[in-house]
Amino acid sequence: MLKRISVEQLAVGMYLKEFCGSWMEHPFWRSSFVISDARDIDSIRASSIREVWIDASKGLDLPLGAVVVSIAESATQVDAELAQAANARRQIGRVPSTVEFTRAARIVASSRRAVSLMFEEARLGRAVDTLGAQRLVDEISDSVSRNADALISLARLKTADDYTYMHSVAVCALMIALARQLGLDDAQTRSAGIAGLLHDLGKATIPLEILNKPGKLTDAEFVIIKSHPAEGHRLLLHASSVDAVALDVVLHHHEKTDGSGYPQGLHDQEISIFAKMSAVCDVYDAITSNRPYKVGWDPAESLRKMAEWTAGHFDPKVFQAFVKSIGIYPVGSLVLLSCGRLGVVIEQRRALLTPRVKVFFSTRAKARIKPEIVDLARTGCQQKIVSREDPAKWNFPDLDEIWSGLRLPGR
Repeated sequence: MLKRISVEQLAVGMYLKEFCGSWMEHPFWRSSFVISDARDIDSIRASSIREVWIDASKGLDLPLGAVVVSIAESATQVDAELAQAANARRQIGRVPSTVEFTRAARIVASSRRAVSLMFEEARLGRAVDTLGAQRLVDEISDSVSRNADALISLARLKTADDYTYMHSVAVCALMIALARQLGLDDAQTRSAGIAGLLHDLGKATIPLEILNKPGKLTDAEFVIIKSHPAEGHRLLLHASSVDAVALDVVLHHHEKTDGSGYPQGLHDQEISIFAKMSAVCDVYDAITSNRPYKVGWDPAESLRKMAEWTAGHFDPKVFQAFVKSIGIYPVGSLVLLSCGRLGVVIEQRRALLTPRVKVFFSTRAKARIKPEIVDLARTGCQQKIVSREDPAKWNFPDLDEIWSGLRLPGR
């Protein structure tokens, strides 16, 4: 029997079926497990979660006569109630990036924790919790709906230690934005998000000394790295309610249209639209992120490089849609305006050449100026972007803080 109880009534031995609240509000990746450690109860009580569902048929029940909040006859009834509560909490109306950055930062931090736990469980041989993954994707999707620029750009900011986990979050967000740009329906967009989140699951089987190696891989080590699509596919087959799109993308996100990819060397028409999407999103986030062996490229420069690689690597129509989804000058790009001031792109507009820019440096005076937001799409605006600038040339150590408006630890 399923019972909704107060967190104060939890006891070791109970089977926790569901948390009554967002996955971001509690410190666990899974929502269904037997409570075997009193410290887990302390963690739940310390969170903002106040009620949970337990399954008395799978674990310890409440003492006879104890008061319960409610009783459900089936898991379907619980799922419906939780879905209704989640929809009531959802906020998906469009907001400026400056508004969404703070909320997106919380989602990024929670997502990193959740994905790291997912990978750890995969390393231990446990089946992937696809329900937990879907809830994470829903939160990311809602943030992308409010403002895609915020979460996508923040997820690009990684350390070498958390690259694998945050890369999964970033590719998930990029896949959702790209799916919408391509006009895919809600179910396909959701599948694209799940696929993006899980695409590198096979890296959970790769030894960390190879995965995080700062130098060039040996041929033998590269063979091991190239095993991750097949390994991820194998791991995902053991999960319940496996998404077919996710299975496809996990196995085929390194295929190239000219047949030079792996693991199966598929050619253009043999590669699904979702796998083609993941190839673009995967490469973009990889080359814009700091890695153990290199500093990430500027977003705008990365798009220029990818355009050169499109023939034989990416599907041209998918790549064009990707550029439209993030802009020719993605958030975080350093640009020179016609007035001689340097600025960093903080938000996209429908017109790809006229984003919102935060100017902060005068090249004529060679000095910082008071930051000012310039909307290049505003009627009467005389300014335009003259060129993309290389951040390494100017050496602004706080560039990420300038465009995000956040204090970023370790930067």
